[in-house]
Formats: sequence, C-alpha cells, structure tokens
Amino acid sequence: MQTQKPHKIDLNGDYPCPCRRRGKLTPIALTDAFGCNRCQQIFVVQDSGHTIEQLSTNYPYKRAWRWNGHQWIVVNPSLGKGYVPLTLLFMFALVFLLLLTTLSAPAGSQVAFRVVAALVLSVMLAFMLWLACRR
Repeated sequence: MQTQKPHKIDLNGDYPCPCRRRGKLTPIALTDAFGCNRCQQIFVVQDSGHTIEQLSTNYPYKRAWRWNGHQWIVVNPSLGKGYVPLTLLFMFALVFLLLLTTLSAPAGSQVAFRVVAALVLSVMLAFMLWLACRR
C-alpha cells in the first residue's frame, strides 16, 4: 500500500509531469521551479517545498499537486468544488418550480402531465449545466 504522506520536493530531482502527458519535470536553474519537457508548463514550488503549483494557467483556480513518493496527488481547492453540486441542486429546484407554475397542460389532461414535463425539462437543464461545469 502506497503512503499518502507528502514528501518534500527535491529541487534537483526529476519528476513525472502532473498533467498526465507523460512529460518529465526538470529543475529550472537558479529558481524554485520546474519545467515540463512535453507540455511546456512551468510549476513553482510552494508550501515549504511540499507542493508544486502550475504557474501559467487559464483555470479560475490555480492547480496544485503534492508528491507522495510515487505519484502526484491533486490538492483540491477548498471552495471551488463544493459549490458546484449545491448550485446545480438550487438551479434544478428553481427551474422545476418555475416550469410547474407556468407550464400549461393540454385540455383534458391532469396535473401529472405538468409535473412530469417540468421534471424532464429541469433534469435536461441540470444535465447541461453539469456538462458545462465538467469542462
């Protein structure tokens, strides 16, 4: 069983790239940074030498990893991931209620049709939002 305890990053060592592109991180001279020979990304050593952080990124949150001696472990941002399910649930409930109150049922049908139609449309919207958040 592999240990999950983070190891201090050796500034003179070579490591695999955490971006999963089969690259190799090599130290950049006179800095506390590493460069990947495959994806051309630069990673800066942070947190007293226990974490590397991607320097140039187009993500809203900086990506960071810890080395456990065998592989890189993603350091999750504290706020970013927790709000996505809550936001999806809130949007689903809001759209469901709005559709339920505004959807007109055809003549002669029951309230069950309105509920099922609102549920289907709400699930489709929540699925589209979920797909957009995954990107």
